[in-house]
Amino acid sequence: MGANGAQLSGLLYIPRGVSAEKPAPGILAVHGYINSRETHADFAIEFARRGYVVLNMDQAGHGFSDGPAFANGFGGPAGLAYLRSLDLVDKDNIGLEGHSMGGWTILNAAAAYPDGYKAMVLEGSSTGSGFAPEGTPTSPRNLAVVFSKYDEFSGLMWEVPRALDVAQSTKLQKVFGATGPVEPGRVYGDLAAGTARVLYTPNTTHPGDHLSRDAIGNAVSWFGQTLEGGTPLPVSNQIWPWKEFGTTLGWFGFVLVVLGSGGLLLQTRSLGGLNRVPSQPQGAAGPGWWLGALVMLAVPVLTYFPFFRLGAEWLKPSSLWPQSITNQIMVWALLNTVISLVLYLLWRATARRQLAAAPAVDAPAQPDGVPAARGSTWSEIGKSALVALGAVGTGYLSLLLTSYFFNVDYRFWFVGLKPMTTGQFRMFLAYLIPFTLYALMAATVLHRQMRRSARGSMLTNALLLAGGFLLFLLVQYGTLFSTGQLFTAGEPLNVIVAIQFLPILVILAIFMTYFARRTDRVYTGAFVSSLFLTWYIVAGQATQFAF
Repeated sequence: MGANGAQLSGLLYIPRGVSAEKPAPGILAVHGYINSRETHADFAIEFARRGYVVLNMDQAGHGFSDGPAFANGFGGPAGLAYLRSLDLVDKDNIGLEGHSMGGWTILNAAAAYPDGYKAMVLEGSSTGSGFAPEGTPTSPRNLAVVFSKYDEFSGLMWEVPRALDVAQSTKLQKVFGATGPVEPGRVYGDLAAGTARVLYTPNTTHPGDHLSRDAIGNAVSWFGQTLEGGTPLPVSNQIWPWKEFGTTLGWFGFVLVVLGSGGLLLQTRSLGGLNRVPSQPQGAAGPGWWLGALVMLAVPVLTYFPFFRLGAEWLKPSSLWPQSITNQIMVWALLNTVISLVLYLLWRATARRQLAAAPAVDAPAQPDGVPAARGSTWSEIGKSALVALGAVGTGYLSLLLTSYFFNVDYRFWFVGLKPMTTGQFRMFLAYLIPFTLYALMAATVLHRQMRRSARGSMLTNALLLAGGFLLFLLVQYGTLFSTGQLFTAGEPLNVIVAIQFLPILVILAIFMTYFARRTDRVYTGAFVSSLFLTWYIVAGQATQFAF
């Protein structure tokens, strides 16, 4: 239980053989902004394998912890107090480790309990920055700074334009008590006095710390030097990639479960009427198709930053829509839906004029590929919604069982699909309609305007939905790795958020294409996509509004 009655959540890793009679060193490990404890599990696994009791905590307003985010020292003081309350933890040997905003979480914990820890690791984080205490040569105690060479937040964290130049940061030099550039790998200060400092610079990015043997190994190495009572293992002895491999397989399994269960529902007597032989496409062709493809690639990316800024200005977190970044994504999605609708209606009008000017033929088809003699009924739309609920619901059940038996979710890196809390389910219902409108429009364009074959191509549709963000990220990170700065250096958070768009839009294309093949309509695929998309976003974002 945290401050002000806020319930905080975490996973406690207890090495075999540890007890009140045989206590072990403890580590409070905390993830960064809009992540969760599962994102940080790779660190926790390696700490626990080395004999540390690890509290891998969800920050306030993240994961399964009550909101709001940013409150009560991000939950850090309560987390450290809980770890210190355990009789199986050696209270004289406690370490603090946090990534990004998780670093500010543990700094607040250290400020609340200045004698309650022995060493600290800041991963991709910093002292100060307006959310955490400033650092000095004596505080925090025995500090390791792990700041990667291509960290996107160098300006925010250490006030240098490039992470490659972090050693020259005057802010960092002040914390280290250095009079010139800090030498990576060199230990400054005195371990016994608690004033030791060291800088590590792994060859990765800010989110890449979670998949870096070096970044994880640096933290392991520092606690091995500063905490007593652990189980020595070589730094290179790391097994977390197996966990990443397994939870990534979970992602593939989830997609197959949704497709398979939806396909089975379409074979039932009550819902089988939705099955149809795919009609021949009557959408755009030739240069018109390529122009449409170019628009689909360009518009979502070109509007990404400006629409996100509008979302931040227009939709502040509220009791209806309480998640800041989800609000920004929603505004981007709705405005792109409006743009797509206008362009789609213009295309239909042009296609109708061309059809009217062409020689008459028997039983003409509509220019969107739907036969003129038959349209969708409300009954069919309702049945499509039932199929979607059944398919996504089966996928949700598979995740609940996986979480219950294995304490993991479906995840690769920070792209994770999590169960929802009761509060998040209420948010899910509030955000569902806007994201359903987006999914309906995207599915309509893919199936009616851009479909080039009777069954449609999953690969083509995936490229149409996600290809723009693939190019966007190639430009951003190509520039980062070649110059040391992102192409849009002032938008590090939104660039990292965009990484998730790539796999999620591919999954939406798979859902939309598969169910369009089965039903020759857009509704089932759109409803499956909207349920999945809303769930994914809401369960994975931070909640800023306090209920």
